[in-house]
Amino acid sequence: MLDILAAAASAEAPPAWLQFLPFLFMGLIFWFMILRPQMKRQRDHQTKIGGLKKGDQVVTAGGLIGKVTRVDDHYVDLELAPGVKVKAVKQTIGDIVPPGGAAAND
Repeated sequence: MLDILAAAASAEAPPAWLQFLPFLFMGLIFWFMILRPQMKRQRDHQTKIGGLKKGDQVVTAGGLIGKVTRVDDHYVDLELAPGVKVKAVKQTIGDIVPPGGAAAND
């Protein structure tokens, strides 16, 4: 019986860094599955917004579709209908509609 207790006492504990491996692994999964794709989408959106020009048809984050009439550093003037113009924050532009896209209610 004494031999078993002596053998158990002489067994070494695993290194401390080994206990942190599961957390490191979860962090890597979080990075590659969530953060990295989100950063790529954000970078693509910034590129799209940077290329806005007069005459582009856009969709705002609120779902409004309009034609760009003026662009400056922070704002975009949109024409939603003939004679209806609004000013929108540039970052709220959701997407640029391709020129051949079908317009709603036409």
